[in-house]
Amino acid sequence: MNIAWNAFTPWHALAGGVLIGIAAAMFVLLNGRIAGISGVLGGLLSPAKGDIAWRLAFVGGLVISPALYTLFFDAPLIQIDAGLGALVLGGLLVGVGTRYGAGCTSGHGVCGLSRLSLRSLVATLGFMGSGFATVFVIRHVLGV
Repeated sequence: MNIAWNAFTPWHALAGGVLIGIAAAMFVLLNGRIAGISGVLGGLLSPAKGDIAWRLAFVGGLVISPALYTLFFDAPLIQIDAGLGALVLGGLLVGVGTRYGAGCTSGHGVCGLSRLSLRSLVATLGFMGSGFATVFVIRHVLGV
């Protein structure tokens, strides 16, 4: 993946972070639920009665939002330097990690840390550290 630093838009990043924070806070205050994507999606795989509509709306918003964004702004150029096998393996490892960690980056990193959860702090340090170590090994040790 290449990052075009000359296209870095700190104001868009700040606005996005603020919107995510407001949305997560509203979700927990108004619904009493954590806006963790793995938990929301996992609830669709084993649905409880009366618990499907809001989950579908949540996931639908995640899917539709990028399309709406492109109506007003140019979509960023995305270049992925990994093959299909690496992407599938990475996706499976993330899925397994969210099950073992009892949550994902949005649940622990955004919602849990804002609630000062020690469990979320440990989980966030764990997945961030693992990510840093993986990139270091792949790029600098293996030279891929």
